[in-house]
Parts: sequence; structure tokens; C-alpha cells
Amino acid sequence: MKTDELREKYLSFFETKGHTRCPSDVLVPTWDPSVLFTPAGMNQFKDHFLGRVKLDFTRATTCQKCLRTGDIDNVGRTAYHHTFFEMMGNFSFGDYFKEEAIHWAWEFLTDKKWLALNPQQLSVTVYKDDDEAANIWHEKIGLPFNRIERLDEDENFWPASAPSQGPDGVCGPCSEIYFTPEDGKKVEIWNLVFTQFNRVGDPPDNLEPLPSKNIDTGMGLERTAATLQGVTTNYHIDILRPIVEAAGEICGVKYNPDSDEGRRLRRITDHIRACTMAVHENVYPGANKEKYVIRRLLRRAVLDGHQMGIHHAFAYQLVDKIVEMMKTPYPDLQDSVTRVKNVIKSEEENFHHSLDDGIARSDKIFAGMRSANRTVVNGDEAAELYQTFGFPPELFEQVAIEHGFTFDWVGYKKAMEEFGERSGGDQVKLFETGPIESLKNSVRSTDFVGYENEVTEVTIKGIVTAHEGDEESHLVDQCDTTGPEHKLIVVLDKTPFYGESGGQVGDAGRIYSNDFEFIVTDTQKDSDLFLHEGYLTKGAITTDGTAKAEVDTSRRAAIKRAHSATHILHHALQNTLGSHAQQQGSKVEDDLLRFDFTNMEPIALDQLTTIETDVNEKVVDGGTVKWETVPLAKARELGAMMLFGEKYPDPVRMVTMGDFSRELCGGTHLTDTRQVEAFEVISEESVSAGVRRIIALTGEKAKEYREKVDHSLDTMAKTLKCDVPSIPEAVRSLTGYIRDLKKAVNGSGKTPKAPTAVKPYSGADVDYYHRKEMLKESARLLNSPLFESAERVETLYHEVDKLKHQLAEREKSGTLSGDDLLAKATMVGKVSVVVADVPGANANLMRQLIDQIRKSTESSAVMLFAAAEEGKVTIVAGLSKTLVDSGKKAGDWVKKPAALVGGKGGGRPDMAQAGGKYAAQIPTAMAKAEELAKSLFA
Repeated sequence: MKTDELREKYLSFFETKGHTRCPSDVLVPTWDPSVLFTPAGMNQFKDHFLGRVKLDFTRATTCQKCLRTGDIDNVGRTAYHHTFFEMMGNFSFGDYFKEEAIHWAWEFLTDKKWLALNPQQLSVTVYKDDDEAANIWHEKIGLPFNRIERLDEDENFWPASAPSQGPDGVCGPCSEIYFTPEDGKKVEIWNLVFTQFNRVGDPPDNLEPLPSKNIDTGMGLERTAATLQGVTTNYHIDILRPIVEAAGEICGVKYNPDSDEGRRLRRITDHIRACTMAVHENVYPGANKEKYVIRRLLRRAVLDGHQMGIHHAFAYQLVDKIVEMMKTPYPDLQDSVTRVKNVIKSEEENFHHSLDDGIARSDKIFAGMRSANRTVVNGDEAAELYQTFGFPPELFEQVAIEHGFTFDWVGYKKAMEEFGERSGGDQVKLFETGPIESLKNSVRSTDFVGYENEVTEVTIKGIVTAHEGDEESHLVDQCDTTGPEHKLIVVLDKTPFYGESGGQVGDAGRIYSNDFEFIVTDTQKDSDLFLHEGYLTKGAITTDGTAKAEVDTSRRAAIKRAHSATHILHHALQNTLGSHAQQQGSKVEDDLLRFDFTNMEPIALDQLTTIETDVNEKVVDGGTVKWETVPLAKARELGAMMLFGEKYPDPVRMVTMGDFSRELCGGTHLTDTRQVEAFEVISEESVSAGVRRIIALTGEKAKEYREKVDHSLDTMAKTLKCDVPSIPEAVRSLTGYIRDLKKAVNGSGKTPKAPTAVKPYSGADVDYYHRKEMLKESARLLNSPLFESAERVETLYHEVDKLKHQLAEREKSGTLSGDDLLAKATMVGKVSVVVADVPGANANLMRQLIDQIRKSTESSAVMLFAAAEEGKVTIVAGLSKTLVDSGKKAGDWVKKPAALVGGKGGGRPDMAQAGGKYAAQIPTAMAKAEELAKSLFA
């Protein structure tokens, strides 16, 4: 039986048993912070199992995309381990229980209409105290007791060992079904979990029966397919073997299942399949959490290729075959092939550079170990190599062994503990404890009425205190502590405040009555509970008290403008760049939005202008914004845009704008696109490989931005004496002139001619978007923040005046000669001592004068002073060879005069230089230099 046929048969079977077929949840459930990736089929029904959310059905069946890395070291080595896999499951929410679950599992496995497995090759395990399940298997199904094995809680309870070790919360025994091939060892193919207890405290008598019992089952698709297809490893089933063989062709290695290369090819197959599915869902390799996991998987695959002699990007070529094998259940994969390949290739190429650096660094570590007679690689060294170069510890260990060293895994893991949060883990903690969890269990949900109302009567349902410095939060009945430093979380029965989600920030405002006022600074969501964060300004807030909740309407309106503009921008991006430009993330604040999207290259100026123009045209033309709640299937049918990584309820809220945009969205929106008022892109930049970011303004902030652009350009044009289109050319001319003036002042260039006036612009009218780009270009030329460019131009003109003055002083000083200064020398013994002020001279000219004097007399000591216009002082001192040969040093002479002008200096014995900041002290410093000369050179 083909794998695709098995998947369809499973879902169809349970549909005949009254189950609702639900689509696979996303691979990265951003709605659930307890996991990085979906680890099991039940994860999307977590809140339903807890009774927090009610469904229109009590039975469901799915085939879920899953990703786990807990057994990553076994991937490729064993027959059945994967990181990415599909899990088939059937679920009951307070409906049927053990008898139906066991009967239907047996029917699906053995009935000729379905899988038709030989009943004699099936056996089961049950929890040792679960007599009910054992009796059903024996009495109702007819299994003999020798094929019903009772196991302890560490094997047949979920969570494992929950009765004795916890955690507290929902749990239950499970029954596993095994298939034994005629010439092989038994394989687990199905796990039935009977969620029937609530664990409270330590044993004994700590398992309380649940009033509503649930069923959660899981059947591995690949493992069951291997059983049906009679192959000994999952990697040889019809949807994986072609990928393994394609990997061999790409790597230039013939696939041999038992060879080391064969194990590497299986690992490459698994890891690149996982990466393909993740990148398709816009989870790109990166440095944090789920992105880090994908980076790790890809690098492990690259490592395997490297060990087979491949030193270039190769894994991306496997994407085509993966998509070919997976397109039946996931047809949208075909739309992402080019993007996925580009992302994987880029990451591969980047890692190859660091891989070479890592190998070079490891060679240095090994050399140091030999010198120190060490034989064990230090864990800190391995962790540093991994964090700095991304050099996998597996590769480091292998290279270490080749050099005769051993690898300290314990030390490495200890060193990586601080780094561990970046990669996350596979421990799934579904049922947390604490004040918020208590409220979730008692209040369950907050009724959101904010689409229709911005002020409403409410009842206080919970108060959580979290004072500064207090690590624990507390659930209280009353609080009268006021002030911003005393943070509170307030939970209401209903709320007009939008809780942060879908990229939109939470609302702010106030909750008040005659007895108190609570300022809401932010609103967050935890499942269906809205958490109003803030502080009391007066009075006392009490649980079960009534009040009014009032949203800050002006802030809400600004957020609406930004959120509606985000939808328009999304449409414009896909219209200009292509359908691949899908949302990767967003942040919507008051009249400010950040939008991340997939695109491999920076957006060209003409494209960005087209995008911005498109958005503003939609704003000017107007378009009705409306929303409605529709079944998820209908939303798909209508072509509503759905974002990977988002969990959508069924039914869903669909937001439509004019005739151009239709997205699933739970945020707050305007009623017409005209209300956006204005849209301004202020930056476009890279976030990571294949992801770009646009930051834009709307409403009042956008209008203010435009006014600043126009004001800056008009001011610059007036200062530069040119028209606006000629500003960049005039800036280049001005900065070039300053550069040449500086060379002339320093004596390394001729005196430049003043720049000629820029010719008047004679082209077509320049629109606003190109005017804005002219300002950005000018800011880049000026190395200045955008709206400080006009001031920077004025500063440059002042700098021109100063440089001209310095040049005039230099030219004046330039008429001096060494002989002129030597004529004013005083004799100290046989030494000609010259201490002189040479205004406007720079250090080069001063050294030239000293050299002239040294050539004119056998024994001389010269110290020259010069002050720049801004008050800075330069001192240069030089001694003749005869004085240096007698042990004298120019630096010893210059120190005290330099200190008098607020500076210090040093240099060679024959020439020293100092700087200072007090030009008014030059006469005093000169007097000190003459005084010191009498004692130094007599």
C-alpha cells in the first residue's frame, strides 16, 4: 500500500466513525509558546482537551506534520527515527473512550477493507494497573493474555512516570499496538492514550478521575507504511527511498544501506526534508529557537556531505525530489520550490566558509593540546568553536579522534547550558502552574467585545501582583498599592482591549470606577485569557467588583491605520515582487509598522517606489474594509491569504479591503482605506537570509515625515544655492572642495578653486518619491542622519570658512624660512636655541622649518608653536644630531611646555610633537621652553 493511500484510508476510516477531518496544524505553532515545533497530533487540540475552548464537534482525525529533535543522534542510524514525520491520530473530547478506541484501532488494522494485517502478528501493551483496557483486549477483541503485556508507568503512561514523578495535571494510561513481521522483531505502530486522570500531589491516591475523559492516539505514518510495504526501514518506503537515492546521485555515492555513506544519505534525506517543510512555512535558518533548530539540521546535513568529500553547496538540489514526493498531501509546496532552494543554498554557502574557519581553529586547539600534553578536548573549547564558527561538536569529536584525542561531551554540554535557550528543546510542557494558569482554569476565557465597543461595563475576575524585585507573582482578592512601580495584571469577564497577537500590539487605556483607577499600559493574551497590565493611580481594586473599561481611542485609531496599511502593503509587495513575498512577521503599533517578508534580494528603488505608490493609491482611492466570520473551508475557497505559523480557529475572521485584499486576521481595522490618510516607507533592509524588512509610517506620523522631507530639501537647496534635483550633485561638489582644501592645508595638495555653481535642473518634474530618495542619497554622502542633513550642509560651509582661514595663515607662515627663525635664535653655550610662534602652520610645515635650521647650523634646538582657529595647539620640537648623540631627547624638552597648553606628546629623540587645547597659554609655554633650554643644553 502506497503511503499516500495509507494516509487517506486512515482519515476516511475515522470519518466513517463520525470524526471531523481536520487539516494538519502548522509545523511551528506560534500560538503555543510551550513548544518550538508541533510534536504530536494532539498539540493543536491542547486547549480543547483542557476544556478551555469548545468545538462544534467531539471527534476529530488528522494527519499532522511533526518535528522532534530529541532522538536526533539516532536519525539515519536506526530504522525508524526521524526529525520530521507525519503522525496520524484520532481524538475524542469527552465523547467515546477505551472500548471504542480499541475496537476501531483493531478494525482499521485487521479488516480487509482497510489495512488487512494478520491479527496473529499483532500484540499490545497496557499499563500494569489498567485492568479495563486489558479486559477489552482479551474479552472483546479476543487477544490471548500472552500477547497482552503489562508495563510500568515509565513505559505505558502519559506523561511518562506521571503517577510517581509528575507533573501535576491531566494524564492517563496508554496501550501500544505492535506488529511482528514473520522474520523480524516487533515494531510499535500505534499508541492509544486514555486521558482519564488529574494528578494532584504525590502518591498514593493522587490520581483523581476526570469528569470528562478523552482519547488521544498516534500512529506514525512512515512506520506503518514500512510495515505495509514489507521493508525493514522507514527510509525504504515509496516516499523516502527516491529521496535517499537522489541524495546519493547528488553526492556521487551509490546508496548502500549498510555502509557509513548509506547512514549519511539517510540523515541528509531526513534533515533536508525537515528543512524543506520548515522553510516552506517561512521558518528560515537563524540564531534563535526554531530557526536555530533548522540551522542545526541543515548544518548536520552539510557536515555529512563534507565527510563524503563535498566542499560546496549541494543539499538544496534535493528539494525538487522532496517536493515531488510530498506534493500530494501538501500541494502548496510546489509554489515554494525556488524560494526554499535559494534559502537552503545561501545557508549552505555561508556555513562552508565557517566550516573551513572552524577546522583551522580546531587545528590550533590541537597544537596547543600537544604542547600542554593534554589528551581530552576541553568542553569550553568545543562550545566556543560551535558558538563562534557554528562548528558542529560531532565533527569536532571526529577530527579530535583522528588526532588521537578524546572528546569531553559532559564538559561540552555543561558549557552549552547558557547557550541552550537558543536551540530550545523537545520537552513538551502542556500544563503549566501559577496564578495565570489558575485563572485560566477558573475564568477560562475573556469575552472580547473590542470590535464593536471601545468602552464597556466589566467585572473584575482576577488580580495578579508582581512587585519589582519579587520573582513570584501572586493572585490576590484586593490591591490598594498605587504607582507605576507596582505592576498588576487584571483579568476581566469581558474586555474592549485588544490583546497583543498577530503582530498587533495590545491596547492601552484605563479601567475605573468610583473607587479606583487602573491605568492599562499593555494588554496581552494567554490562550483565551486577556491580561491587562498596568498600575493603580488611586483607590483599591477588588475581585468581583464592577467597573468601566475604556480603550485609548486615539491610540487605537493609529494602530488601526498601521494594521490596515499592513494588509495593503502585503498586497502591493506580492503585486510587484511576486507571490513568494509572503509575510514572515510583523509589528503593528500606533502609526508605525514593521513588515518582514520573503525576498532574496534588496528591493530596487523603482520597485520600492512602485510599492509605495501602489499603497498610497489604494489609500487615496479608498476601499471599503469589512470583516466577517466564515468557515475556514469557505475562507480557503474565497482565496483568503493565510499565513504560515498562524493558528486559525474554525470559523475564522476574514478581513476584506476593496476588491484587492482578503486575509484572515483577528486584529482591529479601519472601515475604509482612505482613513489610513498617508503611507511612508522609511527603510527597507535585510533581516536574515531571504527575509527583508520594510518599516513604514501612517497617518499623522507619515504626514510629519513628508513635511520634514520637504523642509530639509528646501533648506538644503537654499544653502547650496541650487534647485532640489541638483542637491546631490551640489553636495558632492561641496564635500570634494572640502577634501581638497584639507589637502592644501596639510601641504599635500594645491589650493583648490572654489566650486562652480551647479547648473539648474532642466529635466522633467521630480515626484515626491524621487525627492525623498534625493534626500536619502544626500544624507549618505554627508554621512548624516536623514533629517540632520540640512544642518550638516550649514556646518560644512562653516568648515570651508575655517579651512580657508587656515590656508591663508599657512600661506602667510609659508613665507618664513628656517634662516628667518635662526636669525632670532639665542645661544645657550654653543647651541642655537629657537623658540617661536608660527600661527596657522601645520605640523608638516613646522617640521620642514626645523629641518632647514638643522641643516644651517651644527648644533641647534628648535621648538615651534602654532594655534588653529578652534583653539587647538600644535608643538613640534627638534634637536640636531650633535645633541642627540650627547644623550639629549626632544621629548624631554617638550613635556612641560605641552602640559602648560593642556596637552602631552612624545616622539623620537631628534623630533617630538605635542598637542594642546589652550592657545592662550602659548606665551607661557614658550617662556618655559626657553627656561628649560638653558638647563638642558648649557
